[in-house]
Amino acid sequence: MPRRILVVDDEPDILELVKLSLARDGFHVSTAATGEEAVKAALKKPPDLVLLDLMLPGLDGFAVTRALKADRDTADVPIVFLSARGEEADIVAGIEMGAEDYITKPFSPRVLVARVKAVLRRASEKPPLNDSRIRYHELAIDPGRHEVLVGGKPVDLTNSEFKLLYYLARKPGWVCTRNQIIDAVRGEDCAVTDRSVDVHVAGLRRKLGASGKRIETIRGVGYRFAE
Repeated sequence: MPRRILVVDDEPDILELVKLSLARDGFHVSTAATGEEAVKAALKKPPDLVLLDLMLPGLDGFAVTRALKADRDTADVPIVFLSARGEEADIVAGIEMGAEDYITKPFSPRVLVARVKAVLRRASEKPPLNDSRIRYHELAIDPGRHEVLVGGKPVDLTNSEFKLLYYLARKPGWVCTRNQIIDAVRGEDCAVTDRSVDVHVAGLRRKLGASGKRIETIRGVGYRFAE
């Protein structure tokens, strides 16, 4: 069954270009020109991925993201921002909100399709069921259930945050460079920066509370999970 993509942009030319590019690769594409239309369409029939412009009339891309993440039916739908705003602060803000990727305009249609495929592939990847559960005092990581508990209470992590935590926790005491983390968590074909790794780590620490202190910064190198 074709994967379903919701493309949201208020520029008709961009909307048509993206729609044609994705449809040529076998995706089923629906479109929306406003933030309100996007939220309504996604909640009515959750897509496999949302490709979302930031600067929209009415609800902007950030507001749309908050609305989708707040609803149980769409909370896990991957979101990729597509925006002319390419400043680092904008990219960091997007990733902090839970976006899986951030593509700046102008863009190559072939690169856009490749990155959409990469996000969908990462979203569908789950650790093997026979992988061992990991427990460090109050912190428990269950790869089979794709679940993290702190003090017995579930912690809501994005797919990338879960993979980052699991990658570090499997190698307690080992120092992992940012490039190693990028390859392990986001994939070698995903264009991300060292800064995005730092953002994910900051988000993890915040969500894990006191347990987040186990993720230690090794200045000038990367991170490690404290033994």
